[in-house]
Amino acid sequence: MDATAALAALAALSHPTRLDAFRLLVRHEPNGLPTGALVAASGLSQSTFSTHLAVLAQAGLVTAERRGRQQIQRARIDGLRALMIFLARDCCDGRAELCAPLLAELACC
Repeated sequence: MDATAALAALAALSHPTRLDAFRLLVRHEPNGLPTGALVAASGLSQSTFSTHLAVLAQAGLVTAERRGRQQIQRARIDGLRALMIFLARDCCDGRAELCAPLLAELACC
């Protein structure tokens, strides 16, 4: 991931609705959620929420797939991973042990 892609992902996640939707999708991986469930959880109209989904998709954080009559939204874990690596790549001047508390917290969840 380069700086331009990282900025797009961070900008997409900087809105409360998009951040909440993305975190909800991450919790529901690998199955994803129907768009209607996300709309219901957001409390927004379908059209307003679709705009937020488009921003997340444009940033490479969400993808949609058709399952029967439903559109299933899924978090792109590879996009999340790339963003996290981009942000942590230069962590503590290469002293990985300083990132150990973060890794331990991630492992517990």
